[in-house]
Amino acid sequence: MAIGWLSVLKMVPWGDVIENAPKVASGAKKLWNTVGKKPTAPAAAAPVTGTLVDVPEPVAALQAQVTQLQTSVAELHQQMLESSALIGSLAEQNTQLIARVEVNRKRVLALAVVLVALAVVVAYKLF
Repeated sequence: MAIGWLSVLKMVPWGDVIENAPKVASGAKKLWNTVGKKPTAPAAAAPVTGTLVDVPEPVAALQAQVTQLQTSVAELHQQMLESSALIGSLAEQNTQLIARVEVNRKRVLALAVVLVALAVVVAYKLF
């Protein structure tokens, strides 16, 4: 199982991921700002005053359909706002994760250099 993950991680172009992480975060912020500034969908239209006798049946059916569609649009707009907020949050987390991976990569590289230096010193002392 670990071999599968290892091969997948080796195939990831980490340089490109690290390089593009700020672009992804800024794109998500732009999306959130664009979606957040849009006005919310208008509330459902107020029912027309009058009796059903005054309004022909097809018009009343159309008004009911319009009301239903306005409600659906308002729900979709709310879902879009929530989704864009989630995308922004995920992009920010991705940026933080990439920064931590880069710090860990540098630490592992420094540790490898120290290990090689110690191996050289030990080999010199023994031989």
